[in-house]
This record gives sequence, C-alpha cells and structure tokens, in this order.
Amino acid sequence: MSIDEHSDDYKKTMLQKRFLNEIEQGIRIANREIIHSRIPKLNKNSVLAFAVSIARLRAHYLDAAFSAAGTDTGEPLSAEQINSMRLHREAYEEAKEAFEALRYALEQGYVDLDMDE
Repeated sequence: MSIDEHSDDYKKTMLQKRFLNEIEQGIRIANREIIHSRIPKLNKNSVLAFAVSIARLRAHYLDAAFSAAGTDTGEPLSAEQINSMRLHREAYEEAKEAFEALRYALEQGYVDLDMDE
C-alpha cells in the first residue's frame, strides 16, 4: 500500500469520526431540548420520590407473589392470581426501566439537576 493510499484511508477515517461526532452532538442537543421541555429541572427530592414510588411498585409485585404462594394448595395458580402478579410485575418493571432512562438522561446532561436543594 502506498503512502497516498494510507493518507486517503486516514482522511476517510477522520471524516467519519468528525461526522459521527457531529451526529452525536446533534442527538445530545435534540435529547436535551426535547426532554428538558418535559422535565425542566430535577432535585434530590423529586428523584428520591420517584425511587420510592418504584419501591412501592416492587412491594406490590412481591406481595402479589407471596399472596399467591401463601394459598398454595398443590393446584395451579388461578388466572386471577397470575394476572395480578403479571400486572404488578409489568408496572414495576416499566417504572424500573423509566428510572434507568432517567439515570441515563442525567448522566448525558439531558436533564438539569438542581444540587442546591
């Protein structure tokens, strides 16, 4: 491979990196503007309140599971017991995923965090 070919490969690589950086910056700006318009500012109390609500959902899910297990008669669970567990699990898992999305948004700077409160 000639020096010119190496030089061309290097230029292409640098152009691709520049392009990807510009796209990443555009995505960051779009996320910040869109998310920030819905969630302008968070603080320790609002994030903690969100975490507590997720803990409650987890507790409801576990309660449904223990209630079903507590009525174990050797027979399969009823459709009502299964549906109750499923609904509570889905609510808990969705909220948990939302918290992870919030954590990512905070790490990326998409949402403002008021550290004074």
